[in-house]
Amino acid sequence: MFMSRRAWMIGLLAMSGTVATGVQAQQAPLRVVTDATFPPMEFVKDGQRTGFDIDLVEALGKVMGRKVEWIDIDFKGLIPALQSGRADMAMSAIYITDDRRKVVDFTDPYYAGGLVVLTKKDGPIKALKDLDGKKVAVQVGTKSVNFLKDNFPKAERVEVEKNQEMFNLAQIGRADAAVTGKPAAKLYAQSHPDMTVLAEQITTEEYGMATPKDQPATTQAINAALKTLKDNGTYAALVTKWFETTAK
Repeated sequence: MFMSRRAWMIGLLAMSGTVATGVQAQQAPLRVVTDATFPPMEFVKDGQRTGFDIDLVEALGKVMGRKVEWIDIDFKGLIPALQSGRADMAMSAIYITDDRRKVVDFTDPYYAGGLVVLTKKDGPIKALKDLDGKKVAVQVGTKSVNFLKDNFPKAERVEVEKNQEMFNLAQIGRADAAVTGKPAAKLYAQSHPDMTVLAEQITTEEYGMATPKDQPATTQAINAALKTLKDNGTYAALVTKWFETTAK
């Protein structure tokens, strides 16, 4: 039985609509939340976001064929933004942890970091054991807070909202040290000769891009794009640019 011209047209329009919807979804902006206060990973310079994480996401977006739509938010609000559907990804030097995996998914790790101690060269802290009984600045919502609670309960935590506040407190002596991520601590010490990062590293951990649990296709697409960037040399170039070392 031949299909009527009217039925054929309706079917064609319906199929075209489905294809258009799929293309539109594929090209939808990639909404990314970040707290751009953690150089060299993400920070603001001359009114523009920049840093390793920012460059990497922009490169990922190009490979995926999706424009990146940045949303600025405090670090403690990154995961809630994913849970509420406000964003498709969080990129802000986020360590992959078991607790975070319970509420969000993570991409493949994209950089190895870890917690370190930033302190004055001539200050009282020469080793990790010296943290007990001292004022230690940490950023709210980061793993540094729980690390001090669990391992140095006698340390007086000075909890601040922004990473830069933490560094400033250690710099002016209102805190004896700051516990933070290795990349940012190293960068700060390089530009402040009176500051140092203890050789004894607290942890060695990996950064990942967080995604909503109901978007497995997004996670897979990001992983595929990340592999492409590693294969074509873009990733290595970004690592060299921001950390002056060879990508591993």
